[in-house]
Amino acid sequence: MCRKCGKSFTWKRKFNKHCREYSWFKQWVGENFSVRQISEKSGHSPAKIKRIKNYWLGKSPEESFDYSHIRYLLFDGTYFHKLGCLLTVMSVVNGKIILTRYVDRERYENALEIFAELKHKGVSPVAITLDGHKAVLRAVKTVWPDIIIQRCLFHIQHEGMRWLRSNPKTQAGKDLRCLLDGLAKRDTAQKRDEFLDGYQAWLSKYADYVRGLPQEIVACKDLKKVMALINNAKSDMFHFIEDDKIQSTTNKLENFYSGLKSDYQRHRGLSELHKQSFLKWYCYIKNEKNSNTF
Repeated sequence: MCRKCGKSFTWKRKFNKHCREYSWFKQWVGENFSVRQISEKSGHSPAKIKRIKNYWLGKSPEESFDYSHIRYLLFDGTYFHKLGCLLTVMSVVNGKIILTRYVDRERYENALEIFAELKHKGVSPVAITLDGHKAVLRAVKTVWPDIIIQRCLFHIQHEGMRWLRSNPKTQAGKDLRCLLDGLAKRDTAQKRDEFLDGYQAWLSKYADYVRGLPQEIVACKDLKKVMALINNAKSDMFHFIEDDKIQSTTNKLENFYSGLKSDYQRHRGLSELHKQSFLKWYCYIKNEKNSNTF
């Protein structure tokens, strides 16, 4: 109240109002509630909930980390109906998302930008687990030449079994399929040696035969792909046996993507800008639930 004129005045801070409403937005993103469900819980109209949702989707979450302690990483990308690709870097220690970018596709320039930004923020990792995308491998080595690259065993097994098909027509394909089966579970030095010795024996027996197969036959071409896949990856397949902090697969990140896509489907119909904002907020809110530090 003004002492001179006797009138009273009220100041309102919209920031406080938006912060109170953030809890409803958080439930919409992180707990998968629909607008109708939040409206029933909050007592607000659906139109009001939509305004709250659109307000926060128009902003970007700001998150600050202490990057200096990050030593072990997971990296992978996932596509959304081939209209865009979400590239994500996760900390192995606690499963927090430390950096994510929504890009056109998984290519060298996009991966290089992410790794360069992490390096600028002080990340100096010992090892990174990723699939065999050649452009990503090249980008990692460009930024961190001495980093240990662990190839995801599940990707190698999955791709190899897919190319070999359920019933290979050649004995070479049948023997290689038996060798690949269960690769992701070879988690001891003994099992590693069994695989490497078995593959070397397979090469001695079938390598010349496979190279001589006609290229125009798709099954033969795919068998050559499997041999090339293992040849290129075998030196980086079993680093996790020597260092138990290295992940043998990117399954932890794949599980995150599975939950993300499932939750995103509940809110399908978002505009492209709101979709990208939703993905950022989803990662931010999932990190909020994990109180561990790096």
